[in-house]
Amino acid sequence: MILDAFKLNGKVALVTGAAQGLGQALALGLAEAGADVVTLDRRSCDETLQQVALLGRRGHGLTFDLQGVTPSVAQEVIQECVTQLGRFDILVNNAGIIRRAAALDFSQEDWEAVLNINLSSAFYLCQAAARFWVTTSQGGKIINVASMLAFQGGILVPSYAAAKSGLAGLTRALANEWASFGINVNAIAPGYMATDVTAAIRADAGRSQAMLARIPANRWGEPADLKGVVVFLASAAADYLHGAIIPVDGGWLSR
Repeated sequence: MILDAFKLNGKVALVTGAAQGLGQALALGLAEAGADVVTLDRRSCDETLQQVALLGRRGHGLTFDLQGVTPSVAQEVIQECVTQLGRFDILVNNAGIIRRAAALDFSQEDWEAVLNINLSSAFYLCQAAARFWVTTSQGGKIINVASMLAFQGGILVPSYAAAKSGLAGLTRALANEWASFGINVNAIAPGYMATDVTAAIRADAGRSQAMLARIPANRWGEPADLKGVVVFLASAAADYLHGAIIPVDGGWLSR
């Protein structure tokens, strides 16, 4: 049956930035579909792991900052998934930070911090995951969390726009290299979501109204809006999908 293709029973997923917001929703969506989940965040993921357990799935938490992660550390993260939960099948690169300032005044520290977390750490985890899957000849699923700013430039967020655009390009590049190994690399591009990242915009009544007027769905996205697409991309139903960047934006890009 086609519905069986969407089931993730027996799979193990790693979700970065899973303590709250989008990452937490992605982790729970995967658990609802049957996957066991390893969470990684600089903050405690106890709340997420408690909800994973309530769904009857196994969970394991890794607490550290991805800032400055190296290839060897990324390899250790993947091995920890295997050691703790017995296997490794799905990588969701969701962790990210944002810094706002005019490009003329943007600091080297803010530029490098955002690129390190949002792009470099994602690449090293992709690389470590793919090396594991190629070595074990099992294939796997990589889902990168890009952004509307993979398509647009935004305002006052040059490093974030660069990193998310880079992540979209990286998704396509890795898909080209790894599809023949049975590794699917795709990305989600969330629209304007009700998370900490958009808190300042939503608090500005004028700017918030202008944003909503552009969104055909006439509402901010919620983290749970991403559950369906991440389950699809992680499942056998997406086995022939490679290098796709899927907007989940309430219609923003079509306006």
